[in-house]
Amino acid sequence: MTEKEEIYRCNICGNIVEVFHIGTGKLECCQNPMELLEEREEGMGAEKHIPVLEETDEGVKVKVGSLPHPMEENHCIEWVEVVTGDQVHRKVLKPGDAPEAEFKLKLDDISQIVVREYCSIHGLWRS
Repeated sequence: MTEKEEIYRCNICGNIVEVFHIGTGKLECCQNPMELLEEREEGMGAEKHIPVLEETDEGVKVKVGSLPHPMEENHCIEWVEVVTGDQVHRKVLKPGDAPEAEFKLKLDDISQIVVREYCSIHGLWRS
């Protein structure tokens, strides 16, 4: 059974799927089950992957890692998202971009917030 906001990846072709509606079926791609990505919060490489949230005059800025993350063709942060209750705010990044995203959200109006990012090599991370 899938749960809302879970992220799945096909380990054959690389497709990534985020669940928006809970379902009882199994997600498959390339005739194989998709892998449920675990949200990492610690471990090797955390200093380059844990999203850091800071308030700005415009809203919030998410910087990926306390040390700069590479943004190369074969190793980069593909997207950053802020989940606030039932809303997902996402910015897609590409090689050469800064590993950060700004969102026009006021933290005072949010009771629950999850910040996640996806690294093309090291997977899904959250803070």
